[in-house]
Formats: sequence, C-alpha cells, structure tokens
Amino acid sequence: MANRAARGDEADYVVVGSGSSGAAIAGRLAQAGASVIVLEAGKSDEQLLVKKPGLVGPMHAVPQLKALNDWGFYGVPQKHVLDRRMPVPRGRVVGGSSSINGMVYVRGNRANFDSWAAEGNTGWDADSVNAAYKRMEDFEDGENAFRGAGGPIRVTRAKHPQEGSLQFVDATADALGCKILDDYNAESQEGVSRMQQNAADGLRYSASRGYLHHLAPPTLELQDRVVAEKVLIENGRAVGVEVLDRGRRRTIRAGQEVILAAGVIGSAQLLMLSGIGHAEHLKEHGIDVVADLPVGDNMHDHMFHALTFHVSTSKNKGTAPYFARGLARELLRPGSTFLANSVFEAVAFLRTSQAGAVPDLQLHLLPWAYVSPNQDAPIRHDVDKRPALTVLTTLIYPKSRGTLRLASADPAAAPLIDFQYLSDPADLELLGEGSEMVREIFASKAFKGAVKEEIHPGKDLTGQALRDAILNRATSVYHGVGTCRMGVDELAVVGPDLRVNGVEGLRVCDASIMPSITGGNTNAPCIMIGEMGAQLVLGSRS
Repeated sequence: MANRAARGDEADYVVVGSGSSGAAIAGRLAQAGASVIVLEAGKSDEQLLVKKPGLVGPMHAVPQLKALNDWGFYGVPQKHVLDRRMPVPRGRVVGGSSSINGMVYVRGNRANFDSWAAEGNTGWDADSVNAAYKRMEDFEDGENAFRGAGGPIRVTRAKHPQEGSLQFVDATADALGCKILDDYNAESQEGVSRMQQNAADGLRYSASRGYLHHLAPPTLELQDRVVAEKVLIENGRAVGVEVLDRGRRRTIRAGQEVILAAGVIGSAQLLMLSGIGHAEHLKEHGIDVVADLPVGDNMHDHMFHALTFHVSTSKNKGTAPYFARGLARELLRPGSTFLANSVFEAVAFLRTSQAGAVPDLQLHLLPWAYVSPNQDAPIRHDVDKRPALTVLTTLIYPKSRGTLRLASADPAAAPLIDFQYLSDPADLELLGEGSEMVREIFASKAFKGAVKEEIHPGKDLTGQALRDAILNRATSVYHGVGTCRMGVDELAVVGPDLRVNGVEGLRVCDASIMPSITGGNTNAPCIMIGEMGAQLVLGSRS
C-alpha cells in the first residue's frame, strides 16, 4: 500500500470509504493491478482502542472514547418508540464501522441471498455469494464446501468462554428444543452456538486490517482525514470526487470509476449532495438534479430488547475496574485475557410464531449486565455490578421501513435519519414474544440453579406491560441498510452490477445496496459485498 508524502489527485478508481465494503473492493482492485485511491474521513486505525477486541465495550460506553472514532449521529425522534432519539454510531476511522463494531461474524441465512436473486438481482444467490465469503475468510476450522481458508479476514471462536455462556448454550437447546450447532455459518443457521468473531491472536480483524494493512497492495493509496463532499459529474458521467482535505478543497479524479462505500448513511447523503435522489427533495435544498432516483428510501435496521439476569456462573465484566485490571494484564501478556476476544460469547437463531421458512429471532449473549433502560442519553444509568448475563433479543427481519433525507445542502450537516422503528406493530410483537422465549431459557435446569433473578426488565412485566416497557428499552443493533437499494424495478437506485441508474462511471458498494436486511449481524455481508463488487468491476473491464 502506497504511503506518499504528497497525496495523489488521480487514480483508475476512487473509493469513498475505507470500511467493511470499501476496504475489500479497494484492496481487491489494487491487488489486480489497478491504481486506487481510498478516501477516509477519519484517522488511522492503528490505535489500541481499535485493535484490541475487548475494548469495544468502553469504546461505546464512555462518551470521550466514543467521540474519537464515531460520526456522532443521532436519529430523529421516533414517533412509534416514545419519540426517543437514538444514537446511530458510524465509524469515522480507517476501517469504518468494522473498526468499532462487536466483531460478531454472521454471514446471514442462505435464503436471504436467494431472495435477492429472485427479485432480479442475478449473481447474488446463495451459491454465488458463498464463493465470495470463501475468498474473504481464514476460518479456524479450515476450508470446506461452505467455509474459506487463507483469506484476509481471520475468523475464530473465543478460546475460553465462561461457564455461564456455555450453560446458556445448553439451556437454549433444553428449553426450546433447538440444535446445538458447531458452525452456524455453514449449511444451516438455525440453532444455538458459540459465537464466531473476526478476531484472532488478540487483534480485531477489521476490513482495513485484512484488505489494506495485511494485503497491502502497492497500487493503493489510502488518504485519511479527507471528507468527500460531492461526486463530480460531467456529461452524465462521474469523473471524480470533490473533497475537503484537512481544510483544503481539491478534486480527485477517477480514470475508470468512482465507487461509493461510505455506508448506509454516507453513500446516500453523498449521492443526494451530488444531485442524485428524489428530484423534489433535491430542489428543496437548491441542488441541481442529475438523476431522479429513490435514494434514502427503504432504510431499515435490526433492533433488540435487552434482558439481564443475575447469574452466579457469570463473571463481573461490566465495571470500569474490571476492564482496567484486564487491560493491565493484556498489555503484559497480549492475547491472554477477555480483552483478546469480542465481548459476545454465544448466539442463537430461533423461530417465533411469525417465522416463515427461516429463523426470525437472533439472541446475542453478553457476559455482564446491560445498561438500563436504554442507550439514548449521553448520561446513562449505572450498570448493575452483580455477576450477570444479558441477552439481546433481536428482531432480524423488521417490517418497518424509514428514510434518510438531507437536512441541508451543506456537506457538513448531519442528515435526517428516520428508521421508523416499530412503525409496523408486528415488530414490537416479535420482540415481546422473543423476550418471553428468553425467560424460558433462563428457567432451564441446564443453569443448575445459577440464575438468581431477572434484573431487567423484571419478571413482573409480562404481556402488554412487557411490550409497553420495550418501547422505552428497545435499541438499534446499528445494522442500518437499504438506502441505495439494489434491484431491477423503479424502487432501485443501483442495478445488480452496483452501477447507479442513469449515471455512468459510478457505483455504490456497501450496506446501502441491500434490498432487504440479512439474518444476523451485517459486517460479514458488507465485506462480502466488497468482494462481489470487485469481481463485478474487474469483470466489466475484460
């Protein structure tokens, strides 16, 4: 990877965003010999806070740490969720959100991708994306029909999960009759399992670590602290990007293509600032219309409700002193403590009564108490200090849909983020039913008397009272997708080749292109989208 004192102003490809998809597509294009400039608004990811997996907890819990690598977005008041304004963390750092997330490695359900293909997105079926997943993975169990080895992203399981987490796996199988899976990222997702993580040897394997630092193609130039403000379009073709580079405005030109990989928020915002979006909305902000497209529609996200139980076989990891002691030990013996792994230790994919052909509920297990009642305010409630397990009861196929819109034509102004959480009543009902299923799990004999009490929301809240409480407790999983929908109909912004409709030389390659969200955490699918995007771009050159 080139490290030039003087920053370049032209390359074959200009990629906006160094995150999950951007790092992957840029790394692969440069590996094939193309010259690539990657633009990143944030700073270097060579920080202990980013590199050490277990520090993701303090990174999000401590406002001063959160501000270091996050855009600091908040959504608009959510009218179906008590008018709450929820944080929308987005990575402003090399590696994007893959540098600040929980490193939970979930491919999604194979049916998700067959569904995309059935809508006309040829080449995005389960078998096709499986090949891309295999290229990107270096899975600890080695290669088989579904898993890859030798790729840029190392995938492992936590080496020493605590007793309470293992009891949770057994209890889920006991209470709900589901399978205990060895690999939920293989042929079948349904069941309960130890969590897989894109972390190894005490390091976070973000997309940037895998595709930029380790792959390190010599024809790639990473320019950090550069904010893209507008795609330069001449005679219907994208030819470059206008940027603010440490206080100086300049233009970076693309000989072949401009590729937006700025995420569900950034890519849609940049398209609209460049004249691509709903024509009437753009005119309201005095922006000349280049292409009238439904940019910013179809925005949706996963949402969870946290239940916390006092469990004696858990360890108390939720306090600042515990983290401080762990960090001291980790610095002395790297890879030896809980900070060498993701904070999540187990996962389940289950069916509620609403489920169709695939599981519609995901459970994330955390080995400590969770903040209550929610994460909205900068000043949060204290975390219970007793040994505890928390389950994030997660709605993975929301019916609710929202929008992203410009607040201003000023590129520095945060956009209006409106997920319309729980606008469809079925979403709240699923969270309620899922929470009741979690209570069944913690009543299982597999815990051997270790469960002492339901701390939050409290066992007395049942039925409608529980659902009313969820309105104040449900929180985003930070998996927003869909604002630049891929498809072949009038609702699409990009086609199956990721080209922006009506504009030459411009593609979008990130979570925003998902027609519908995948079943599980979205980081791995976003890296896969980067791999797929590289193949599409390289294929169009031949």
